[in-house]
Amino acid sequence: MNPLGAATGLFTVIPVRPFDVDRGTARRAMAGFPWLGLLIGAAAGGVLWGAWHLAGPLLGAMLGLAVVAAVTGALHLDGVADTADGLGSRRPPEEALRIMRKSDVGPMGVAVLVLVLLVDAAALASMPDALLGAVALAGAAATGRLAVTLATTSHRSARAEGFGALFVGVTRPVTAALTAAAVGVVILGAAWWVGGLGAALAAGIGLAAASLVGALWAWHLLRRLGGWTGDTFGSLIEVTQLVFLVAFALAT
Repeated sequence: MNPLGAATGLFTVIPVRPFDVDRGTARRAMAGFPWLGLLIGAAAGGVLWGAWHLAGPLLGAMLGLAVVAAVTGALHLDGVADTADGLGSRRPPEEALRIMRKSDVGPMGVAVLVLVLLVDAAALASMPDALLGAVALAGAAATGRLAVTLATTSHRSARAEGFGALFVGVTRPVTAALTAAAVGVVILGAAWWVGGLGAALAAGIGLAAASLVGALWAWHLLRRLGGWTGDTFGSLIEVTQLVFLVAFALAT
């Protein structure tokens, strides 16, 4: 299974041919994960662009985000909600992790989930035009997943087993660095092509802000919970995605 196919099979509802899920597959999936995000974001950006012209920016933004959620099975949104419940409990790590494993979502998780989606939509709707909004959504989806690829260079797992533990430590630092550079060039190039130097600078600010906040969020999660889980990886995606969109929107 190639990296993009492995990432598609593990992190979307798109059907792929059966494959074994092991550490090797996880390693390949992490290499393809940011590119999968870019493709999903581009498809969602196309929906955003069309709805923006037909009904306005807000509906375009909401439908674009809905496409991302639908294709991914809302996996990462569930992760940020569960992480919010665990951290919001203010319990010791073991108890917080136990809360995060529950299938229900508490009030803290609901509140954070709603705020994340509202801020994402507001940032997209405030873009100068629909095409730049589509590029921003594609860039945000790639940036969020790139953050997880970078995070999987860490060997700290909060649990000995589980879906999240499968990915801990699977990415080599050199692979993460090369992937980050390539994804950054594509995002900046797309922004420049659509909106010129100003848009490229705004995208660069978005990438820088997402990198800084993502690193701080990762540090907090590791300090608070002792390691990574599938839910905390999901929260990292949503946090960095949100920061990228907000910074991009404010800079345009």
